[in-house]
Amino acid sequence: MNARSTNGSTALQSQPLNCDIPRLFIAATRQNDGKTTTSLGLFAALRQRFDRVGYIKPIGQRFIDVEGLMIDEDSFLLNSIYDVEVPIEAMSPVAIDTTFTRRFLDDPEKTRPVLVDKIVRAFDRTAYQKDAVIIEGSGHAGVGAICDLSNAQVAKLLGAKAVIVSRGGIGKPVDEIALNLALFEKYNVEVIGVIINKVLPDKYDVIETYTRKALERIGIPLLGVLPEMNELAAPNLGQVVEETNGRWLNARQIGVNARINKVIVGAMTARGVIDNLHAGTLIIVPGDRDDVLLATLASLAMDDSPRIAGLVLTRNLLPHPKLMEMLAHTDIPIVICREESYAVASKIHSMTVKTQPHDLDKIPLIKDLIMRHVDLDRLLPKL
Repeated sequence: MNARSTNGSTALQSQPLNCDIPRLFIAATRQNDGKTTTSLGLFAALRQRFDRVGYIKPIGQRFIDVEGLMIDEDSFLLNSIYDVEVPIEAMSPVAIDTTFTRRFLDDPEKTRPVLVDKIVRAFDRTAYQKDAVIIEGSGHAGVGAICDLSNAQVAKLLGAKAVIVSRGGIGKPVDEIALNLALFEKYNVEVIGVIINKVLPDKYDVIETYTRKALERIGIPLLGVLPEMNELAAPNLGQVVEETNGRWLNARQIGVNARINKVIVGAMTARGVIDNLHAGTLIIVPGDRDDVLLATLASLAMDDSPRIAGLVLTRNLLPHPKLMEMLAHTDIPIVICREESYAVASKIHSMTVKTQPHDLDKIPLIKDLIMRHVDLDRLLPKL
């Protein structure tokens, strides 16, 4: 599908060849507002209406190595879950590393056409024999403008219509939506609706009512309001180990995907810890608190004991060797790190938890969230 110049050499391609299929660009007002969650859910929803759905994230900023290729982690995630039947490199054509901007600015006139060529060729490969395509952006409408490839410009380049995802609220989210709308309009990209994400359940009705009124005043329909779900924000122990630079001491295979539903700090009495042991509990405790560790061991030895998420031993303190030997004979996931207990608890509380390919428990929740709370009958005809 390479374009050819008149002298027979391969020419740079500046427009997609496949222009007749529906394509939806997912943008957001800020990072971590829910683009990937929305893309995961909408991909499943579109598959119920179209036989073959493609996906591409044209410009990625967080990437992993896949067989020597720099692949955006969201492209890898979606393909791991859905098997999109598109070469992974076509789903992630441009990866922005730490020196990319400087390299671009050294020779923008030469570099930009090459980037455009990579993006449109990747899109054509993604769209080949597909009935619809989801295009995931990399932030708000202006991200990438320094390279003349903002999200708004990429949406225009690929002939897509846009949906903006914003965090729950009324005043600030609508202000940010209006800013994004202005840039999309500058490039003649139609914004077909807004999805509000992470709304607290007790504020759901108020936010839905007044956000809808506010958006109507600026001419954009509200397509859905997604309630905040603690299950989607809950990290697993493997993510905590990465966040705290910890290391595994026991039961890594079991613990790496252990979902954390509750965190308790073992600065309390041993009895207080036992009273708070529930399924999915993570206990953060200095390694020299033998009383807490012994009490936890004894409690978990009971037949009806809950499956806790694990233990994080802080201050790089190991338990007494005999106690460590006892712990090693259990399947309790145990991690050790150098920080104080409250510092670890604070880090976990403030973590940005992104869905991972192995988070199989979250995927049905995401699909159901989109199906129940997004007006697909209103969205799809606009494509």
